[in-house]
Amino acid sequence: MSDWDMTLPRAGGDACGRAAFKVQPEDFRVEEVLPFEPCGEGEHLFLWVEKAGQNTQWVARNLARIAGITPSSVGYAGLKDRQGVTRQWFSLQLPGKGRADDLDWSSCGEGISVLKTAWHNRKLRQGALSGNRFEIRLQDIVGNQVDIDERLRGISHNGVPNYFGMQRFGFDGGNLDKALALFARKLRLKRDQKSIVLSAARSWLFNQLLAQRVREHTWSCLLEGDVLTFRDSHSLILPERRDDTVTERFVSGELHNTGPLWGRGSLLSEGEVNAWEASLAERWPELCDGLENAGMNQERRALRVTPEAMDWCWIEGNLSLSFFLPKGTYATAVLNEVFENIS
Repeated sequence: MSDWDMTLPRAGGDACGRAAFKVQPEDFRVEEVLPFEPCGEGEHLFLWVEKAGQNTQWVARNLARIAGITPSSVGYAGLKDRQGVTRQWFSLQLPGKGRADDLDWSSCGEGISVLKTAWHNRKLRQGALSGNRFEIRLQDIVGNQVDIDERLRGISHNGVPNYFGMQRFGFDGGNLDKALALFARKLRLKRDQKSIVLSAARSWLFNQLLAQRVREHTWSCLLEGDVLTFRDSHSLILPERRDDTVTERFVSGELHNTGPLWGRGSLLSEGEVNAWEASLAERWPELCDGLENAGMNQERRALRVTPEAMDWCWIEGNLSLSFFLPKGTYATAVLNEVFENIS
């Protein structure tokens, strides 16, 4: 398979225009939100770090170097974009609290600042976050401001298709090419690299299913065979387990319909929804079979995401937006619903 088509349909129709994204690091600000506060005691030192121009793993290695510990003793909840100004927590396992007083965080590297510290009794694990707050400035906008405002109002009420971001797939779909080579036993990868390409394959299949439902205008409709999930958890409601409250909770945004993250096991959907999902194995058998043989299990992901506390304003022709998104979702999915070629 080659020539991966990265075009995804918009729920609202054609884009409203074009805009320059990430012209400067300050145009893209991200602040991580944890579901807990450090408790103030324990052997894990939490650092609230602001970074610009560096990726999360690079910062983690530098923190480990300064603290004189192994990189595996450093924890973080999520990977943050290199291009932008981001704030996130890191944890360092330091059994002797007195050691922390002598550490010089000013040598973390250019563009890296430790803003505050706190102690906690557990390491920060990947995925242990509620989500991220975004502050985004778009420049050089070409398009009608009235149309853009109308599209943004629709997004704030109805959400957007919960596509995986294009960064998952690598340049020109390179991670997908690696996945096919891995499945054909033509490529061997280290554990972390293998995880990346397996995730890319699952994300691609999910995006294709979601794109089909966007074209069918059913991505945000409650269908009889849909499997539902909660806005604030990964628990599922199977089609046969619905009660009389489901429709109202779906309309309010408390519940979302889901699509498969491919792997071993039976699809949980029913009827027409199940037929759409099963067709993935017919259209992309190399990816589906490869994921199953790699030991991945079937999971589910919400088909829609609604930005919370969404606000925007126009300043000298530039558009500034702010909103919160739950973990695992992408700001580019919101922006691409309005503008062309945001990545």
